[in-house]
Amino acid sequence: MIFKDIDAVIFDLDGTLIDSMWMWRSIDIEYLARFGLDMPDNLQEEIEGMSFSETAVYFKNRFKLKDSLEQIKSDWNAMAWDKYLNEVPLKEGAIELLKYLKEAKIPAGIATSNSRELAELIINKLNIAEYFASIRTSWEVLKGKPSPDIYLLVARDLGVEPARCLVFEDIIQGIMAGKNAGMKVCAVYDEFSEKYTEEKIKLADYYINSLKELLPT
Repeated sequence: MIFKDIDAVIFDLDGTLIDSMWMWRSIDIEYLARFGLDMPDNLQEEIEGMSFSETAVYFKNRFKLKDSLEQIKSDWNAMAWDKYLNEVPLKEGAIELLKYLKEAKIPAGIATSNSRELAELIINKLNIAEYFASIRTSWEVLKGKPSPDIYLLVARDLGVEPARCLVFEDIIQGIMAGKNAGMKVCAVYDEFSEKYTEEKIKLADYYINSLKELLPT
């Protein structure tokens, strides 16, 4: 059983709990078009796992943007706001798994590379805040994923040793962050990272196509 010897569960947010990774590619294309730029083919791979702030620095440097880092992040937040409110659902099996963990008295946390504003927006919109004892963003640590910082921070919040934590992640950088933190990691299928499935399986302790696979029958 995947939860054997596990005292806490930590979820990534985008692509793991919510179906939103498609949205960020759309925003990147739209945002760069404002400056008359096409989105490079490798952009998503380059920024994968970066915190919101790290991504803003990357964009400013790579595309030589004159806007301040705060302006860049503000623009992204504004562009994402409506999509989060109206177009982003929970992943299949997510609410059922959260209810199961709560009933089993296994505390849960969120470790996301997203901004605090957007994370709170979607969590409250989907009415899932009650299931989490800790919600942290990469803005609150020195380095984003694959650094273990954010996962170690959430583990401290939950009062659980890293080795007793199980991480759910959908991207390579996130899986590496969980492993670098000394935690067990379950990789989750997401269409956005489908071409990396074999690598995800090799890096993680477990792999699932849907969160509903973990529900008791």
